[in-house]
Parts: sequence; structure tokens; C-alpha cells
Amino acid sequence: MRFSDKLFFTMISLLAVIFAVFGVWILTSFFENLLNREMEQGSVESQMFQYVFEMAYDSIPEEYGDEYALRKATESVMGSLTKENHRYYIFNEENQLVFGNFSSEETLLQDECAKMQSMLTEDYNYCGHVVEEGAHHYLLSSVRIDSRGNVLYLAVCKDITSIFEDRSVLLNQYRFVLVLLLVISILITFILSRYITRPIRELSFTARHIARGNLDVRAVNHSQDEIGELSRNFNRMADALVERMKEKEEEARRKEEEARQKELEAKQQEDFTAAFAHELKTPLTSIIGYADMLGTMQLTEAEKSESAYYIFRQGKRLESLSHKLLELVGMDKQELEKRPIQTKELEENIRNTMRPLFDQKQINGKIALEKARLSGDKDLLLSLLYNLLDNASKAVEPGGFILLKGTRAGEEYEFKVVDNGRGIPKEEISRITEAFYMVDKSRSRREGGAGIGMALCQKIVKLHGGEMRIDSRLGEGTVVRIIIPLNP
Repeated sequence: MRFSDKLFFTMISLLAVIFAVFGVWILTSFFENLLNREMEQGSVESQMFQYVFEMAYDSIPEEYGDEYALRKATESVMGSLTKENHRYYIFNEENQLVFGNFSSEETLLQDECAKMQSMLTEDYNYCGHVVEEGAHHYLLSSVRIDSRGNVLYLAVCKDITSIFEDRSVLLNQYRFVLVLLLVISILITFILSRYITRPIRELSFTARHIARGNLDVRAVNHSQDEIGELSRNFNRMADALVERMKEKEEEARRKEEEARQKELEAKQQEDFTAAFAHELKTPLTSIIGYADMLGTMQLTEAEKSESAYYIFRQGKRLESLSHKLLELVGMDKQELEKRPIQTKELEENIRNTMRPLFDQKQINGKIALEKARLSGDKDLLLSLLYNLLDNASKAVEPGGFILLKGTRAGEEYEFKVVDNGRGIPKEEISRITEAFYMVDKSRSRREGGAGIGMALCQKIVKLHGGEMRIDSRLGEGTVVRIIIPLNP
């Protein structure tokens, strides 16, 4: 059962009990007051009956006899005290009826009057009580007198049926009023119970929506009572819960990212180790093989010279690989010392260095750097640009072109290396900055590459607080953009 229904039925039950008890108490008190007043009036009438009878009885001389005196006194009293709805009785000491102005059908009242005589004594000479006969109610009151040596009992019977009829009418009227009051109370209580519990229903509605995942809904009760305070506390709890959930989600996401990063680093380290071992194995195999031929076989001078050349060439390759590895590992540990660099110096140095390579491979090369003042390490920037141009020269066929262009854009400077070479497959662009990763492994080894150059480029760009973007289409060429801040 809902709280509003409990409140409704409780209030209705309480009101019904209060109305019933209060009404019955009022009616009972009113009826008892009327009945007590009638009994007091009956006592007064009995005393008056006693007083008038004694005066009349005592005024008759004794020589006339008791029977004569009793008859004359009775006639005198009946003539002066007779009232409508009243009956008068006189009994002797033997409880025999001496006089009574009642009809023959009123035998029950006669019997009741006779019973009262046994209750009267010298110390208790008055008695009164209510008698019900059919649909009528009578008030009987009796007194005991002792006059001229005779004991007599005087009784008065008064019809008080109207009092009981009035009580029945009042009870019926109160029942109607009680039903009317209950109906009105039901309507008012129903409205009040719904109004009082409306904030609780709204709070329940809010809690139900939050439980379903709608974390933005909040209670809207702004009253200053306890329910309003409960709504505000509920909103604070919901805000704290949402904040805690966000923290937990962020923590879980961070842990997941850390786990994924560690997994990636472990995989990269594993790939690095495997690639490094493979890169060492190829030149070492050649060196061991040619050295074994020189030591165990009779070779001509030309063959000896060719074997020595291959051993020298593979040794230089191992030397270059070791230098690049040391440079790659040491770059994470060194502190970058930034100095002012003029782009004009970079342009002249690169042009002089790359011209022989372009001429040798019959490549149309162009270098144009907009004048600007950079902040960084000159040697590292030169190494960055050399590696990018060297990679481009390996991808370009004879007769192709390579462009190195530098432009200033606000507080940034952009180096752009463009070629019309073989291009890079789209799915491999994200991996070319990994150490030892090569798109065309056989061609790269044939041209002396080890797959470390782009990894070095990525680290140099990060050390200068910059960003490297690669855009390439297979068979059309590649564009590499390096963007570094002028004043990092």
C-alpha cells in the first residue's frame, strides 16, 4: 500500500472514531442531564405530594377514624395535584394499594410501585427509577411517611417517553450528520494526502529515473520543510554519486589506457628486439660467410678484394646501426638545449649536403625555407630534415622531384617535404615511426636503411614541442609536415 493511501485511511479512521466517540458522548451527556433533571423534578413532586397529603391527613380529627381521614385526604390531594401524564399511588404498611388513579392496563407500573416499597426505610425514605413499558418510559418516585401511628407509601409515576423519543431523533440526526461529515472528510483527506505526499512521489519518480540511467534529472521541491530538506539532500547525494561514478569511470578508463599503453609498449619492445636481432643477423651472416671464405678457400685477388669489400660494407652498416640506436636511446635522456637558429643557415647546409645525392640519383630537388628565427637544437633539426629527404630520395625514381619548403604561420613554423615517389599504404602510415619498421624491407636494406630514421624524426619533433603529420597515396607520393612553435 502506498504511503498516501496509508495516510488517507489512517486519517479517515481517526476522524470516524473521533466523530463517533465525541457525538455519542455529547448525546449521552445531554440525555443524562435531561434524565437527571426529570428525576430531580420527580423528587420535588414526590415531596410536594408528601407535604400536601400530610397536611390534609393530619387536619382531619382523630375521632373520624383512619379510614375516613385517609379517604378525605386522598380526595383533597387528588383535587389539587392531578397533572397530565402523572399517576399517584398510596400503599399501606402491608404494601397493599390503598389508592391509585391508573387504568386496569397499567398493572406493570402497579407491580413496580409495589417493589419500591421494600427499598424504603426510616433512614432511606425516598426512591426513584425509570421503568420501561412497551414503547413508553416512566419515572417512578416513592416516599415513606409515618403519620398518626400509620406507615404509608406515596408514589408518583411520570411519563417521560418524550425524552427518549428526543434522544432517538437526535441519534438519527447525528448519524446523518456523521455520514455527511465522513463524506466531506474523505474528500478533503484524499486531496490533502495527495498534496502532502506529492513531493515524495516526485522524489520517487526522480530516484526511479536515476536508477534507469538518467543521471541529469533532479528533485525540484524547494520548500523549507523536512521534505524540501530531504529533496535537497537527495540532490546533493545524486551529484556526489554522479561525480563519484565519473571519477570511477575516469579511473577505469585511465587504467585501461595504461594497460593498453603497457601492452603496446611491451609489443613494441618485443618487435624492437625481434627486428634488432634480425637486423644484426643479416650483416653478421654475410661477414661470417665472407670471412670463412677468406680463411678456408683459395681465392683470386679479385675475389679476395670483393669479399673484403662485402665485409667492410656490412661492418659499416652495423656501425651505422649502432650509432643510430645509441642516438635513439640517448635522445630520451638528454636535456634539449635550445638556441636561436636562422632558417637561412639550415637551408644552405641542407642544399650543400643533398645536392650530390640528388645529382647521383637524377632527382629534381628544390629547397626553399622562408626566413625566420627558430629556437631549438640545430644539429637535431638538420638530422630531422636529412632523414626526411633521404627517405624521400629512396622512394623517388630517377627523374622524380623532391621539395623541402618552409613557411611561417603565426607563432608556428612548418617544414613540408613533398615527393612523387611510390607512396605509403594507408594502413601502414601509423607505423612508420616505429623502430625497425620498413614498408619495403628488401628495398630498404638494399639501400642501406635500417628502419630507425622515422623513429628518430618523431623523437626530434617531440623534443621541440612540435607535431608531425604524414599524408601519402600509393603510387602518387608522400607529404610530410613538421610543425614546431617559434617560441616553445
